[in-house]
Amino acid sequence: MASTYISNLLFFSSLLLLICSSSAQSSGAAVCNDTPYPSFCRTSLPINNSSANLHDYGRFSIRKSIATATKFSNAIDKYLTTTSGLTMAAIRALQDCQYLARLNVDFLSNTYQTVNAGQTSLPATKSEEDQTMLSAILTNTQTCIDGLQANAASWTSKNDIVATMQNDDKLFSVSLALFNKGWGGKRSSFGFSNNKHTGFKNGRLPPFKMSEESKAVFETVGRRKLLQAGAAGNQVVVSNIVVVRQDGSGNFTTITDAINFAPNNSASSAGYFLIYVTAGVYEEYVNIPKNKKYLMMIGDGINQTVITGNHSVADGWTTFNSATFIVVAPNFVAVNITIRNTAGAVKHQAVALRNGADLSAFYRCSFEGYQDTLYTHSLRQFYRECDISGTVDFIFGNAAVVFQNCNMYPRLPMSGQFNAVTAQGRTDPGQNTGTSIQKCNIRPADDLASSGGSTKTYLGRPWKEYSRTVYMQTFMDSLITPAGWSIWSGDFALNTSYYAEFNNSGPGSDTSQRVTWPGFHVIDATVAVNFTASVFIPGDDFLPQTGVPYDGGL
Repeated sequence: MASTYISNLLFFSSLLLLICSSSAQSSGAAVCNDTPYPSFCRTSLPINNSSANLHDYGRFSIRKSIATATKFSNAIDKYLTTTSGLTMAAIRALQDCQYLARLNVDFLSNTYQTVNAGQTSLPATKSEEDQTMLSAILTNTQTCIDGLQANAASWTSKNDIVATMQNDDKLFSVSLALFNKGWGGKRSSFGFSNNKHTGFKNGRLPPFKMSEESKAVFETVGRRKLLQAGAAGNQVVVSNIVVVRQDGSGNFTTITDAINFAPNNSASSAGYFLIYVTAGVYEEYVNIPKNKKYLMMIGDGINQTVITGNHSVADGWTTFNSATFIVVAPNFVAVNITIRNTAGAVKHQAVALRNGADLSAFYRCSFEGYQDTLYTHSLRQFYRECDISGTVDFIFGNAAVVFQNCNMYPRLPMSGQFNAVTAQGRTDPGQNTGTSIQKCNIRPADDLASSGGSTKTYLGRPWKEYSRTVYMQTFMDSLITPAGWSIWSGDFALNTSYYAEFNNSGPGSDTSQRVTWPGFHVIDATVAVNFTASVFIPGDDFLPQTGVPYDGGL
């Protein structure tokens, strides 16, 4: 069915949908002025069709993007059939591209189904969902480019593939800009709520023993108790529960086996499939694919339930696939778990968690590594009361992500290195992405605290051209250098990035000696509210059902 659908789209990709219900007419040339690449846009769209409007051009651009993404996906498949002479790192980079290219086709097809229905406006939640997918497409393409450039430098076909992707990226950017212009993109009103949502409610204990900490979190989860329509209050709904225990007394001895057992493509009405992972050190690489929707994983606490691995770039893995724990399944929730990458600083990039799961939440978890610890890759994410430790760029990626009440612990890096808490990867002004850090604490890890104070620690640096990071109401210890922010290379992104601070505290929060880049701002509450959980991500829409506490506003 899916292949037939895409084939039909490709067959009609050269056709332009003519007059829709909108009476306002826009020439293609004028429409293209609202995109980041006006000249490219004019050569890509049939701009001489005087009867087409903005929505027609938007639909055409997305259809053409599907054809382009499908062609690239097929090309990567062919490259992977003849990999002789390629290093393992190059093959792994191509495999990353294969996965990401297929994901792009899915995201574009889903978005086209929305806009092809003929409507010229969308509900705010649907508009934001589609903008999120179109934003992720650009992130996926850039991830593929970065991986090939880092891992396939000597491959003769690499430059041709990268050039193709960079051209494709312009078309995807045009599609995002036209969608934002025609269908609303981001919520237009920036209201916020000061309601504090708290915890799990209304249920009973399952018939097995849990640790006291997990029991406290879990005891009010209703097993098989579905929400009634219009029910008031927050209630976590659980469809089934399995136990992972290493001594064999549970349902499974490995986390992977429990994930494989979980149902595919569950609906929200069915509730979460819950995996309780008892205390222990689990030496396994966990991967939760996109079809394992509405999965919840609860451990016995930080440093009690530990998932650990040691893949790294130095050992031939791509950054994207070096992660100990990978999740891309929508609506994933994790509680009381530690995720580690023990490769060490000497191995350079080595990810603990890579998260590409839309509407995911992590509560009371810890992420431990050195360079590139936590990869908030894409889509919409939330972290509450988590601990994150690392050195260079240890929170990085291009999700729309909010951290609340978390602890960031910069560690002692290798000689000659400095610490950067964040490296945000926004590549396009139309993306709804960025990193928001609210009510958190930044303090040195023990090894850094006892090192004598020679290591510089920055709040972040601009990994990509439109990098966006905001710190609000956060305690910053004296380890933060007075300049606050570091360059990436020369003057790259200093004009186009967006870095902001609001009402922070502690000896490292003094903004009087901060960088003077055009992209740096000290903001007030009116601006800061745009980066709260209720506004920057749709916290009020998805967090209540997770049971994870959150603050909607400032």
